[in-house]
Amino acid sequence: MKGNFMEPNDNKEQNTVSVKKTLSIFDYFNIGFGAIVGIGWVLMVGDWVVLGGGPFAAIIAFIIGGLALLPVGAAFAELTTAMPISGGIVEYVERAFGQKASFVAGWLLVFGDGIVCPWEALIVSSILTELVAQYFPWLKSIELYEIFGAKVYFWPLIFGLAMAGYVILQNFKGSSHMAKLQKFLTRMLFLGMAIAMIVSLVRGGTQNFYPIFEHVVGPSTQTGGNDFWTAMLSVLVLTPFFYTGLDTIPDQAEEAEEGINWKNFGRVIGATLIASAIFYSICIYSFSTIIKWTEFIKMPIPALAVLKDINIYLSFAMLFIAILGPLGPMNSLFSATSRIILAMGRKKQLPYVFSKLDKRGTPRAANILLAVLTISGPFLGYRMLLPLTEVAGLAFILPCTMVTAACLKFRYDYPELKRPYKVPGGKIGIWLGVIIGAILCALLIVPMSPVALDLKEWIILGGWLIFGSILYIISRREKVESR
Repeated sequence: MKGNFMEPNDNKEQNTVSVKKTLSIFDYFNIGFGAIVGIGWVLMVGDWVVLGGGPFAAIIAFIIGGLALLPVGAAFAELTTAMPISGGIVEYVERAFGQKASFVAGWLLVFGDGIVCPWEALIVSSILTELVAQYFPWLKSIELYEIFGAKVYFWPLIFGLAMAGYVILQNFKGSSHMAKLQKFLTRMLFLGMAIAMIVSLVRGGTQNFYPIFEHVVGPSTQTGGNDFWTAMLSVLVLTPFFYTGLDTIPDQAEEAEEGINWKNFGRVIGATLIASAIFYSICIYSFSTIIKWTEFIKMPIPALAVLKDINIYLSFAMLFIAILGPLGPMNSLFSATSRIILAMGRKKQLPYVFSKLDKRGTPRAANILLAVLTISGPFLGYRMLLPLTEVAGLAFILPCTMVTAACLKFRYDYPELKRPYKVPGGKIGIWLGVIIGAILCALLIVPMSPVALDLKEWIILGGWLIFGSILYIISRREKVESR
C-alpha cells in the first residue's frame, strides 16, 4: 500500500484554514433526508399513481428503489468512515482507478447534484406562478418575458430569487447555519406528511385504494404499461432521480463534530434511504386514499387540489410547505456540491482558486460558482431545465457506481484499512451494489431502454464534460507552472 490511506493524495498546497467540525449524527440525517425528499412528493405524487396504474404499484416501486440503493449507500458509508474528508468521492475513485476517472466521477456528480439548485429555485417561482397566483392574482400582474414557451413574471421571480438568496447566504456562513436551516425544513416535510395522514384517516379510507390496477390517463401522463408489473417498472426506473441526495452525507464528512461515532455515521446513510422510502410510501397512500384514487389523479397537482376541495386552510398550509419544500434539496445539495468542487480543487483537477477556504471554513469560490448557477434558474423558465433533469439521473448514478466499485477494489488492495463501518454481507454485498448500479446506468445508456437519454441530452452531457475538461486543462497548466 502506497503512503497513508487516511491522508489525501496530492494535497501539499492546501491553505491552512480548515472546515468547521460542527455536524452531528442528527444533522447528517436532516441533510440527507431533506436532499432526497424535497418537494417531489407534493408535485409528483399524482403522476406516480398514474404511471403505476394505482397507488399500490407506485408504493412497491419506491420501496424497491430505496432498498436497491442500500448497498450503494453502504459502500459510501464504508469508505467515508475510513477516510472522512469533504467530497471524498474524488479521493476514493482516484485511489482506485486513477485521476482521470476521479475527475469524470467528480465532475459528473457536480452536475448531477448541482443542477438541483437552479431547478429548485425555479420550482419556487413556478409554484407561485401556477398555484399561489390563483389566490393572489397580482403575482401575475407584471409579465417580463416568455422563454421557450414559459412566461416569466416579476413577483414570482423576485420571491424565487429571495428564497434562493437566503439558502446561498446560509451556506456562505458555514455548515452550522446550513444545518439549522435544514432542521427546520425537515420538520416542514414531516408536517406535510402528517396533514395528509390525518385527512386520509378522517375523510378517506382503504376502499379508495382500489382497484389495485387500472390503466388510466392523467392530466400530464398515462399508465406506463398494460399490466401491473410493467406499470410498476415504469415508476421504478424513475425512483433513482428521487433518491438523488444520498451522497450529501458522505460529501460533508470532514465537517463532523469532534468525537462523532463513525459506526453510527455509517448507519445514517442507510437509515436515510429507508426513512425516505417510508416517507414516499406513506405520502402516496395518504394522498391517494383521501378520495378514490381514480378521481384523485384527474386533478392537476392533485396533492394540493384535493385539500383545496376539503378545507381551504389545509390547502394554504400545504401550499406554504410546497413553497418551502424546494429549499431543502437546494440547501443540502448546494452545500454538498461545493464540497465536491473543493475536493477537486485540492486534487488539482480544477483551478487552484477552488481549493481555498475562507475564514469561516467555507469553500468560497465553489459557493460563488453555485450561487451564480442557482440564481439563474428562475430567469430561464421551466422548459429550459427539463432536459437537464434527465441527464442528472445518469450524472448521479454513474459516479455512485464508480464509488461502489472503488469500495470493492479497496477490500482487495487495502485489507488492513480500519473500517469503523463495513458493508453488510462483505464483498458479496458490495458486488450487489456494483451490479445494481450498472443496471441503472444501462437503463439510461442503452438505446433500447424506454428511459435512455436522447440526442439532445447527450449533447448537454457532452457540453458539460467539455467545460469541465477546459477547467481540468487550466489546472494542469497551473500545476506545471508552480513547479
